[in-house]
Amino acid sequence: MIRPISPADPGLAPRLLEVQHRAYAVEAALIGFDGIPPLQEDLSALMASTEHWLGCFTDDVLVGAVAYEFPDHETVDITRLIVDPAYARKGHGTALLDALDDLEPRGLSLVSTGTANAPATKLYLSRGYHEDEQIEIAPGVTITRFRRERVL
Repeated sequence: MIRPISPADPGLAPRLLEVQHRAYAVEAALIGFDGIPPLQEDLSALMASTEHWLGCFTDDVLVGAVAYEFPDHETVDITRLIVDPAYARKGHGTALLDALDDLEPRGLSLVSTGTANAPATKLYLSRGYHEDEQIEIAPGVTITRFRRERVL
């Protein structure tokens, strides 16, 4: 089940932070860089998030989430896509992106991931995203920004 969630919810926030840290620890290992900001985020910072969120639940357990913002009325910027590694490769990331597309159809969708994060790159490319640019965030470490344009 996928539904809107709030990181300010004190009953949900600790689990959301746990999923986020577990997911970004996997990405950190893949890209060889542990300075990913959401990996360093604490509970109070997460609970203060102003992003919009959808959560994915299995048997009432939060297993993944997508956070997003609207830089303008045409664009959705996906700021975080996280799936607990214990639930990875079961379609939860795809389901979250599908739900976001249904809930917030926009002509332009943006997302980024560590360039060496092959699973995330494969997911975004399979959903019609195209590489926009690579940005070096630390010596030898790059992120790839992706964009997808759709006619609605």
